[in-house]
Amino acid sequence: MEIMRHLEIFLTALRLGFTSFGGPVAHLSFFHDEYVKKKKWLSEEAYADLVALCQFLPGPASSQVGMAIGLSRGGIFGAILSWIGFTLPSAVILIFFGLGITHLDLKDHQQWLHGLKVVAVAVVAQAILSMGKKLCPDRERITIALISSFIVLNFNSPYIQILVLFGAGFLGVLFLKSTTDLPHDPIHQGRKSVGAIFVAVFLSLLVVLPLLRAVFPNQTLHLFDSFYRAGALVFGGGHVVLPLLKAEVVPSGWVTNDLFMAGYGVANAIPGPLFAFSSYLGAVSAVPPNGILGGMISLMATFLPSFLLIIGVIPFWEKLRSLSKIRQSMMGLNAGVVGILLAAFYNPVWTSAIFSLKDLALACVCFILLEYWRRPSWAVVLFAIVVSFFIY
Repeated sequence: MEIMRHLEIFLTALRLGFTSFGGPVAHLSFFHDEYVKKKKWLSEEAYADLVALCQFLPGPASSQVGMAIGLSRGGIFGAILSWIGFTLPSAVILIFFGLGITHLDLKDHQQWLHGLKVVAVAVVAQAILSMGKKLCPDRERITIALISSFIVLNFNSPYIQILVLFGAGFLGVLFLKSTTDLPHDPIHQGRKSVGAIFVAVFLSLLVVLPLLRAVFPNQTLHLFDSFYRAGALVFGGGHVVLPLLKAEVVPSGWVTNDLFMAGYGVANAIPGPLFAFSSYLGAVSAVPPNGILGGMISLMATFLPSFLLIIGVIPFWEKLRSLSKIRQSMMGLNAGVVGILLAAFYNPVWTSAIFSLKDLALACVCFILLEYWRRPSWAVVLFAIVVSFFIY
């Protein structure tokens, strides 16, 4: 019976991994249809509460919701199977795309590669618009977002995003009021002692990995630390991981900016979590470990913080959700996330793609198809690639 339950968790998540196009918001809709309406594994209220929790935590919200549902259904092993099933299709596609593109002479493929960069402008613009409406609905949070964007654009440091997020959370406590009453139905709690261990491991790795990296000049350790830190400090979903990953892999020379943006464009065209983009970056890294091994290391390092946190925090969620200061800080932090994404929209997304009126026109058409015609992102990406052969 236990084996059948675990098999059902894996196969359900795998089917969602093959069919969930459209980014985190769309993923949550697919999850709701599958887990709440069809399988009735949890109630509407419990699902809404779970989504609220995952929005509060760093990491990919949709993947964490899937892990939490797997956890409630089949324990820690169920959470692992749920993550593997949902992530496997996109990770395999991106790793093999990375292996293929490293054997190409990019100079002979500038047309469609540039089309991928241009469509990324439209995708990130839509994400900013969508997140801005939801996370910055008032002048206070709009101001926090703009201040955050200004700081990130004007101070070139790999740690500036972290400082901005902490500052945005502090401003939230000072200036914002939490009035939202979240829908509530207690979700599977688990033991607090186990949760405390997982949170401790999460924090320990966040502190210890950079210290070990400074002492031991091992590239595998460097790779794991970079992607773990990116996964641990990303609030707001997959698109926000873009500036953090770029800060880790491009200045270090592991991945060129052209390869980075091409992979990001493809990541938006396939189903599954956008965080799987990390597997592509590990695969195309110029410094070993790369290829399949590098892709797997990067993938696991990026998702590990989310896994540790969702298991660690769920037992304490009943208490945390009642603290107004926590809500206020998260409101400010989410506004800071919008600001960071706005900065990333200019650099590297816009500066890498928009050089002429042709580029601007194609980006605008792609944005209109995404935002107003509601075309799926994979179709818009394919459209941009085809058009790029005719206009470039």
